[in-house]
Amino acid sequence: MGQGEVDGNVSRIRVDPRHPRPDFYFARLDGAHESTMPEAQAKTRLLLVDDHAVMRHGLAAIVNEEPDLVVCGEAEGAAQALALLAKTPVDVAVVDISLKDGDGLELIKQMSSLYPHVLSLVLSMYDESVYAERALRAGARGYVRKAEAAETVMTAVRRILRGGTYVSASVAAQFVDRVAGGRKPQDTLGVDRLSDRELQILRHIGRGLNNREVADVLCISVKTVETHREHIKRKLNLATAGDLLRYAIEFARVEG
Repeated sequence: MGQGEVDGNVSRIRVDPRHPRPDFYFARLDGAHESTMPEAQAKTRLLLVDDHAVMRHGLAAIVNEEPDLVVCGEAEGAAQALALLAKTPVDVAVVDISLKDGDGLELIKQMSSLYPHVLSLVLSMYDESVYAERALRAGARGYVRKAEAAETVMTAVRRILRGGTYVSASVAAQFVDRVAGGRKPQDTLGVDRLSDRELQILRHIGRGLNNREVADVLCISVKTVETHREHIKRKLNLATAGDLLRYAIEFARVEG
């Protein structure tokens, strides 16, 4: 039998006589190939969802240095993230709140429904006192600010993989205080009265987007945006569109 020919159900590897013979082979069973080599422990697969390419690439480089973690995909928006999830195995999605084509909290809600096995961690520049609880309600398992060191992200990922939840010590203390004393979280601008969608729209107004632009970003109608604007004004006791704009600009300034 010639070198490299099939012997029964075993296809042996062609060996260069100048080099030692490898100590493994591939068994062919019903057309499949299976190596007898001991497999390395599988790494946890992370999907990074952020509208800033520099942020994604920088974090990916750090994650890929970890022995137990690997980045399996990157997305700049919700649509791209969902497309990747449909064809790529993912264990943890690291998601920013502000995305190219929408809102990270809405994406997390969709992922929780469509891919309940995928754990979500929010990594954002926005104030955690405003967004951390909203993120957890949406289905995220943790919240990390971008101002934190990269090691904090790794710690958060590993904690949620163990079944835990990750928030900063200050936010955890707020949660405990509220449960123990019945107090609401500190919110100097009153945005705790707003729904997640209303908060999204307020944020976009503060960035200078008009109704049509907000509608396009959030994939909703202009009429829906106008209705939400009226709800925001009522909840925040704002009389005019000008009052709403000034409030939104101040909110955007505080968020940074």
